[in-house]
Amino acid sequence: MAILQDVRVLDFSRYIAGPFCGMLLADLGADVIRIEKVDGSEDRYYQPVTEDGQGGTFMALNRNKRGMTLNPRKPEGQEIQRKLVATADVVIANLPPDTLASMGLDYATLSAIKSDIILTTSTAFGSGGPYGSRVGFDGVAQAMSGNMHLTGYEEPLKNHLPYVDYATASLNAVGTLAAIIHRMRTGEGQHVEGCLLGSALTIANGVLIEQAVLEKNRVGTGNRGQTAAPSDTFRTKDGWLLVQVAGDPLFERWAKLMGEPHWLDDPRFATDQLRGDNGIDISKRTAAWAAERTTAEAMEELAAARIPCGEVLTPAAALTNAQVVEQGFFEAVDYPGLSRPAPLARMPLDFSGIDPDIRRRAPTLSEHTEEILAELGYDAETIENLRDRRVV
Repeated sequence: MAILQDVRVLDFSRYIAGPFCGMLLADLGADVIRIEKVDGSEDRYYQPVTEDGQGGTFMALNRNKRGMTLNPRKPEGQEIQRKLVATADVVIANLPPDTLASMGLDYATLSAIKSDIILTTSTAFGSGGPYGSRVGFDGVAQAMSGNMHLTGYEEPLKNHLPYVDYATASLNAVGTLAAIIHRMRTGEGQHVEGCLLGSALTIANGVLIEQAVLEKNRVGTGNRGQTAAPSDTFRTKDGWLLVQVAGDPLFERWAKLMGEPHWLDDPRFATDQLRGDNGIDISKRTAAWAAERTTAEAMEELAAARIPCGEVLTPAAALTNAQVVEQGFFEAVDYPGLSRPAPLARMPLDFSGIDPDIRRRAPTLSEHTEEILAELGYDAETIENLRDRRVV
């Protein structure tokens, strides 16, 4: 039995921070309805992979959902939205507060329709403060959290993958589940609100504590870590690998692998922080060691020494890596217009009692509109009329 099989979620969100939250709930069995503009939401066409422009990120983040279109700006659209809300447990919307209100998706409006509704929203900066009304994406939060300053060298660098969006969505999913449990106990709904900047600052918190207490004023050192060593990327005969050592036991293993116990007696390397402060010398030694080996040879020796390491893989190589394939992290799922099935990443959690499998691909535009409206009591003629007038 799916954990959330009796939970209905209306997903009005876009891009990543909202849709990934909805996807996690859908993977756990919720009936998640992705609601888009009549011509499709912007994220449907982001990073296109089909001839008609359907996006890869949309396919990844909207699996296990049903899809419908709706224009809530029209009176009939508002009526449909009210009927949907009356059947729902959760509404997800990563929209600015003024947009939520204008669409009738603010908590006051929703709770007037269904008193125990849970509203889960995301903003860029939080709903208050001098930036409260501004819009923003993942990269803005990366920039403001200190991450970009520490990721590059002289020039700040943004992470290519939007980790802040995914962190916010994951936290929102946790918050939504907590709100569902709270409602089960008390009968009360509530508004769960996450924000990109808050997520980014949470991830950076340890670094920010160090700055506040010790005023280290760190600057970027590229791939080389600053609080332990060796923690860096190293070129091999045929590629690159990453090594991460932290703690005395691991450093002792590294020194033994190098065949040089003198590293353990040098006071410059007595602690993780001292090793981080003097990490250039340790990286140079590891680089010389790696340069004499192929990636496979280096990985085998590091793994035998129980030292954390990993190949630096291209996206193509990540898809075919033996560990990735053996563990079944991806499931091939077809989608209309794709030249080949898409590798969808399954929920990266394993449960002993349930299987959060991929039950359906992402919906095509308006694929389930008739089905959902029929569930609300609309007949075929009325639905056709609503389509003709672009209400749905």
